[in-house]
Amino acid sequence: MKQPMPGGGGRFVRLAETARPAIALCIDGRPASALEGDTLLVALLVQGRHLRQSEFTASGDGARAGFCLMGACQDCWVWDDAGRRLRACSTVVAEGMSVRTTPPASPWGETGARP
Repeated sequence: MKQPMPGGGGRFVRLAETARPAIALCIDGRPASALEGDTLLVALLVQGRHLRQSEFTASGDGARAGFCLMGACQDCWVWDDAGRRLRACSTVVAEGMSVRTTPPASPWGETGARP
């Protein structure tokens, strides 16, 4: 399994289903791995202690790690390289996927179009 991202060990520890094929992805410009069938939330929390920082707190104490885990809240948003928002809890990882845990400069993505 890939080493945790900087900042400590992952929040999730994989105990079962370790024989699924590995998938390469990129998180905040760094190479990472997940297992086939993992959601982005699982992939991100296996790599690190939190998913992202809340965009509503300037103090840095707004670490977010998902809340409802079923796509009903807005706690697990991440962004693809085009600036589109993805719900980490319900988006399945794909080979070569690249995600950001910080919002793009424009709240509607780099194209300026609403998702």
